[in-house]
Amino acid sequence: MSLFNWLIDGSLALALFWIAWQSLTVPNLFRAVKFFIVFGLLMAIAWIRLSALDIALVEITIGAGLTGILLWDALQNLGRKITSGQA
Repeated sequence: MSLFNWLIDGSLALALFWIAWQSLTVPNLFRAVKFFIVFGLLMAIAWIRLSALDIALVEITIGAGLTGILLWDALQNLGRKITSGQA
């Protein structure tokens, strides 16, 4: 494996770790959902680097796409309930 591949894989691993940490520790829920979606996309890139294209496709559709949309919708509904005083 060449030095270039080591740099790409190392950068990807560090980015995954940093994004995961940020999505768990950031106090703003909107930013946490954005970090979660980016984490799913980076995980898909990691699966592509491992030549697991089927798992990468599932990670994009379910991990980043469907789950991200559901979290985003739940966050918007939570914001509406808080502003209307129902929470």
